[in-house]
Amino acid sequence: MGQGADEHHVVLADPGGNELCVIEPGNNYLAGTGYLGEVTCDGSRDVGLFWRDALGWPLVWEENEQTAVQSPLGGTKISWDPWGRPPIQPKAGRNRQRFDLVAADPTSEAERLVSLGATRLADLADGVELADPDSNEFDLHAD
Repeated sequence: MGQGADEHHVVLADPGGNELCVIEPGNNYLAGTGYLGEVTCDGSRDVGLFWRDALGWPLVWEENEQTAVQSPLGGTKISWDPWGRPPIQPKAGRNRQRFDLVAADPTSEAERLVSLGATRLADLADGVELADPDSNEFDLHAD
């Protein structure tokens, strides 16, 4: 699906057309991750820095505008990549994949996230809908 002959991975697509890379064992970038090594989102460096601060997870990758965070406990990395074409392409409708966060006090957590660069979109029955700096919606619910 578009990778060069010198690449050390294979790109496949699921039935919904979502691309995924199958990477050989021993890849240094994926060291310390689980079976699902990384989830990559279309996104800017700013959104990667926002999620670093929002989640309190360390930035484990920052190169060529791509950023990645990972839980301090290890596991899957979450990365944002503009795919070599900043600025990020305009969104067409709502995201079908999104983050849902939980907090003991969604009101104060929403205020904290807004201070980090989120935009408040709507009040929900049990929380708040917000958007990150790239306008990706996410929900914040009471735990």
